[in-house]
Amino acid sequence: MLKLKAVFLFFLSAVSINGQDLTEFIRAADGQKFPEGPAWDGKNSLYSSNCYGDWITRISGDKTDTLIIKPTSPVDFGKTNGLAIGLDGNIYACDYGLGAILRISPAAGTCDIVSPGYNGEKFTRPNDLAFDDSGNIWFTDPENYDAAKPDGEIYYLNVSTGEVKHAFSGLAFPNGIALNEKGDKLYVCESAKNRVLVYPVKGPGELGDFDVFAELPGGDPDGIAFDVDGNLYVAHFGGGAIQVFDQDGNLHKKISTPGKKPSNLEFAGEDMKTIYLTEDETNAVYLFRNEIPGLKLRGVR
Repeated sequence: MLKLKAVFLFFLSAVSINGQDLTEFIRAADGQKFPEGPAWDGKNSLYSSNCYGDWITRISGDKTDTLIIKPTSPVDFGKTNGLAIGLDGNIYACDYGLGAILRISPAAGTCDIVSPGYNGEKFTRPNDLAFDDSGNIWFTDPENYDAAKPDGEIYYLNVSTGEVKHAFSGLAFPNGIALNEKGDKLYVCESAKNRVLVYPVKGPGELGDFDVFAELPGGDPDGIAFDVDGNLYVAHFGGGAIQVFDQDGNLHKKISTPGKKPSNLEFAGEDMKTIYLTEDETNAVYLFRNEIPGLKLRGVR
């Protein structure tokens, strides 16, 4: 099912601290249902999930229309969260309704399951994912949002074979996930403990012990993305900001957001200086211009 609806662009401004100048936000998509998982296709489209809906939103290059995509064949997806574009041009999605990793074709309007679970059981609550240099996927799978119940997992999926490796367990709601430029470090938000962890990558599906990269009291670290200088941008859900950390985990700057619940972000555009932000208090997707370009994602051509 494909639906097209007009979306008016609203211009908002927010002033951040620590020397950040006025940031002008453009509301690119309205009327969302807990938007999440923005994914840039490397060309002219931005896709985002609606966690409390059953569709994926596509924002076109001119930022004026939103195309709603709801594939129904051969799998009707349940509740998607994190999205990423693969080398094949398809959308790979964490579906916490089905407990599976999906592959969605925007062109064909179809959807299939890449992995239904691990060891004969579906995943608990797949949340976010990141491609590595081999075109395979690291992803988080939380369960309870409780610092006293660290039952979340990290998995590694071979996209070609469907093989899944268990990489790490015992996390308190692992959430946003990203690799650094070299691909030798994996960053994971542990939301229920308000912190970002960093793991050395030992090999496909193999991680060393983590270090605490940064702590974010007053909200939950959610989606994350790198710029080309190695700064990590963290959507601070409940904190009403994008927190930007340098490579040593020091807070570099804070960008105040249009609502208090920014959930995820994605660098986009020809120069990779546009940042899309999903925001759940206002149920909208925004964009703004950044001085430093983002790190090009591995799955995008």
